[in-house]
Amino acid sequence: MPKHILTRGHGRALTRHHKIAAAGVAALGAAAIGFSAVPSNASTTTTAEAPAQTAKVAYSTQQIQGVKADVNGQLAGPGVKVEQIAAKKQAAAEAAAKKKAAAEAKAAKARQAAESASRSTERAEVKKAAPKKYGDNLDGWIREAMSIMKKNGIPGSYEGIHRNIMRESSGNPKAINLWDINAQKGIPSKGLLQVIPPTFEAYHVKGTPKNIYDPVANIVAACNYAADKYGTMDNVDSAY
Repeated sequence: MPKHILTRGHGRALTRHHKIAAAGVAALGAAAIGFSAVPSNASTTTTAEAPAQTAKVAYSTQQIQGVKADVNGQLAGPGVKVEQIAAKKQAAAEAAAKKKAAAEAKAAKARQAAESASRSTERAEVKKAAPKKYGDNLDGWIREAMSIMKKNGIPGSYEGIHRNIMRESSGNPKAINLWDINAQKGIPSKGLLQVIPPTFEAYHVKGTPKNIYDPVANIVAACNYAADKYGTMDNVDSAY
């Protein structure tokens, strides 16, 4: 450093500013000398320890053997278990709904069958209860009488009954014979097939009116008598 700065020879004293500047220069020079004194191949040391070397991790592309994936196991995450429980609940609910629907369908089918059977029974009862209607004329009387004769096992055809009625009374249910032998005995023949009262009483068929002038009751009783005496009204061709 020049002497004239440090000495008083020139008659000037160092100012505070000059002292600070000189100190800074001295510090820089000391640092430069220290840095140049360190060999280029030397390494600096610190008081902190060097970090440990990180261990290398080995990776394999081979699948791990003998391990089964099981979401129900203890290693399954909570989220997976919650989802599985929800899925089971949903499956159970769907199964219950299907079972309920099947039961309701079965019950509905049973109700329909019962209602259908009930309607069929009602129709049969109505049909059975409602008597068949016949005309209030000779044709209707013969047909109704034949239906009763059939139920009671009494033979006789439409032709045979009609033929004998026309001969005996000409189809008049109020006809009465006041001149034959029966009339002379006080028991005249009456009705469509001219039956005497004792014969009508003896061969009257239950379910028909006990009125000798009733056309259906007269036909049935007369045919019942003819079946007993002649085999059938069809075999009668004259007074009987």
